[in-house]
Amino acid sequence: MSNRREFIKNTGLFATSVTLSSGVVFTSCKNEATKKTIEKTVKILENVRTAHIGIGGMGLEDLKAIASHPKAIITALCDVDSRALAAAKELFPDAKTFKDYRVMLAELGDSVDAVIVSTPDHTHAPASMMAMDLDKPVYCQKPLTHHVSEARAMKKKAEEKNLITQMGIQVHSFYDYKLATQLIQAGIIGKVKMVHAWSPKNWGYDGEIPKGSDPVPEHLDWNLWLGTSKTRDYKENVYHPGNWRKLVDYGCGTLGDMGVHIFDTPYNALDLDIPYTIKNECREPNGFGFPENNIVTYEFPGTKYTTDNFKWIWYDGEGAPRMSDDLKLPGNDEKLPEQGAMFIGEKGNLLLPHFMELPRLIIDGKYEEIDLSIIDESIRDEVPGERDYNKESAIHYHEFIDACMGKAKCSAPFSYAARLTETILLGVIAGYFPNQTLHWDKATLKFKEAEVNKFLDVPYRKF
Repeated sequence: MSNRREFIKNTGLFATSVTLSSGVVFTSCKNEATKKTIEKTVKILENVRTAHIGIGGMGLEDLKAIASHPKAIITALCDVDSRALAAAKELFPDAKTFKDYRVMLAELGDSVDAVIVSTPDHTHAPASMMAMDLDKPVYCQKPLTHHVSEARAMKKKAEEKNLITQMGIQVHSFYDYKLATQLIQAGIIGKVKMVHAWSPKNWGYDGEIPKGSDPVPEHLDWNLWLGTSKTRDYKENVYHPGNWRKLVDYGCGTLGDMGVHIFDTPYNALDLDIPYTIKNECREPNGFGFPENNIVTYEFPGTKYTTDNFKWIWYDGEGAPRMSDDLKLPGNDEKLPEQGAMFIGEKGNLLLPHFMELPRLIIDGKYEEIDLSIIDESIRDEVPGERDYNKESAIHYHEFIDACMGKAKCSAPFSYAARLTETILLGVIAGYFPNQTLHWDKATLKFKEAEVNKFLDVPYRKF
């Protein structure tokens, strides 16, 4: 086994032979005057040559969305599954293909300008860290990392190198969520005392742990798929391509999948930091899959948008959310959106469905019209007509490419994404200690319950 620091150190060796192609990003400079001089001489990119790590499933959607930017040039494709690689190659025949991201990044060097990471969660940090060691801007799918220690390392690396970064939470750039953020911050329901958030998705596994092994398909490099995770026998239809989110070694459960999307707007709107207590009501851990049902309660330090005693409750799995008076809607027969969040304020509530639905204001048990004059003029003209998910989703990707060209700023950089991801992952960790209130110490960045801290990090396998 090799720990995370050793892996980063080893992969960083590739960086010594690589020259930065155009200086959209800057290496770390301790001397601020030197740093400013470097920034002034940097040439802004006219096109952005992208390398894509993971191009099956969501990775293919990421690839298409990035390619829809007129200044993006798809330069390299990498996947451990040759079938996914072949399908993407048909779309982008001029791109070079690889199955090992380490080989791709080392070989291409200054012939690519930015890296897109769309792998299963356990490979997010290893691939992104290597790309950042090579001074590449990185767009990484959510959740940012698989473990808390990785989120901190990603944030630190991006800041040290002053890199352009973006986490793949496309709805962050949707009108609905920007509107809800501004409404909350404008005080439309007063200070918020609680948020309920939910998804009935089931990225958990309460069944029997698979036994034995199956032959590895010829199209799959199983060792590379496992990457830095521990060695495990291949089982057909258990891990790749679709079920890894359910399993503790590779994914982060429903909370780490849908929770990132649904937490994002309340977390951002309320300017939250890291919680100080976390409790997960779920079944006992089985060491293999996440619980199929979770109710996670967070307590946060208050902000200027919340009351002093602010609480957040997350529900997932079949039957979510657990009903309460807070979640009752004005119509007697009206049902909650399948997924969403409810802000409970001192003056009323704001319901934010997930997704592509406008927020709804509830005052004294009745829906009220929202006065848009209280929001910033910059988004008043963005009110969408007929909704087109692909078109709206592309905004978040294009923002990243534009940022690489010096024409925009990313709205979900790793400085923000790491905090959000850490909060999510603390709730995932609480699932290993069901029905127990865990206490987070911000000063030491550890749990006060010492036995929990081993879940903050993970040993890396050499592969």
